Amino acid sequence: MAQTNSKSKPSFAPQISVPATYMRGGTSKGTFFKLSDLPECCQVAGKSRDNFLLRVIGSPDPYGKQIDGLGNGSSSTSKTVILSASDRPDHDVNYLFGQVNIAKPMIDWAGNCGNLTAAVGACAINMGLVDADKIDNSIDEDVDSGICEVRIWQENIGKTIIAHVPVYKDANNKVQVQETGDFELDGVTFPAAEVKIEFIDPVDATSDMFPTGNLVDDFDVTDCGLNADSVKATFISAGIPTIFMKAEDLGFTGTELQGDINSDGDINSDGELLAKLEKIRATGGVAMGLFKDVSEAQTSQHIPKVAWVGAAQSYTASSGKSVDAEEIDLVVRAMSMGQLHHAMMGTAAVAIAAAATTQGTLVNQAAGAGELTEVRFGHPSGTLLVGGKTELVDGRWQAKKVSMSRSARRIMVGEVFVPADAF
Repeated sequence: MAQTNSKSKPSFAPQISVPATYMRGGTSKGTFFKLSDLPECCQVAGKSRDNFLLRVIGSPDPYGKQIDGLGNGSSSTSKTVILSASDRPDHDVNYLFGQVNIAKPMIDWAGNCGNLTAAVGACAINMGLVDADKIDNSIDEDVDSGICEVRIWQENIGKTIIAHVPVYKDANNKVQVQETGDFELDGVTFPAAEVKIEFIDPVDATSDMFPTGNLVDDFDVTDCGLNADSVKATFISAGIPTIFMKAEDLGFTGTELQGDINSDGDINSDGELLAKLEKIRATGGVAMGLFKDVSEAQTSQHIPKVAWVGAAQSYTASSGKSVDAEEIDLVVRAMSMGQLHHAMMGTAAVAIAAAATTQGTLVNQAAGAGELTEVRFGHPSGTLLVGGKTELVDGRWQAKKVSMSRSARRIMVGEVFVPADAF
């Protein structure tokens, strides 16, 4: 009797490889792609793109570690960026940002990442997306270095950002991005080259920077777990929609760190506290017109942000560095994707700058009130100086420009591997 072969070919999906750059920008890290390098089905918005990027980062991960991807288990490192040459007049590169949820199969495309913005100009130059003549012409021949002004179109929010990227001529007379240097950014261990960022008209002239029409509101927080049914709040949409509250109204001091002990351990493991802050975020989102109902907040955890402010005070940063009250104008803490941020999100820093330089807001009051053009605020990792210019035009506040300095560095350039059946 003839024997049948019971063996069968194993069934599995091979991996595909896609060119990628892994970069630090400000106090965040992300995986950067050139749009044309993505699989064809991922070059347009939709389920395939989202599933591909989720797999790259390692989400959703019920363990919260993203071990099987390039994410590092925090909102600051669970990020993706897609760059392409811009066809918009007077712009060099289009920048699309995706905030990847760690535990859920969700990518939030609703806002920008101000920290990774610092890496966009440098990455665009290295990817060949910026005109070579423009890069060459930015060099001062007397010192073989210069600043290349990269004009970025931020696709998520439809805004212009200018990155001033330092460049130099190497030994082969080729222009390169300068990434190392002596600029120190609190929240980042090693110094690097300074990248100055300007957010141009971060608020539409046709929309309200203060969506409720008020610089300070009586915010109804009934059933949010606070000791009062109403507290003062400043709602602002600049950089990213943000709810600013007084630290004391939340039972905080404004000097909190991630590892501070509460009833259940550190802040980011205190389930009761996090649930309270999430309810405040959702309720504030409704007040700002971002959601029709608090239940909609679950579909967009990236916005709005919840932040609290307090008067300048001395404290010890997470690095062990002493922050002296005399060195800063105020203290600010902020939540990001349901966790206390280890430093300060770049987009939230834009909101801080716009609010601080608008006389009458809670942020301005915490900074000492008065007409301010810049403030240095204390955050969990240290301090940050931001500048802003706001104007009252036809009864509506507008932020004309917000600026700050960050740094960026390539960590890896190569290929990322993804199972072919993942998207």
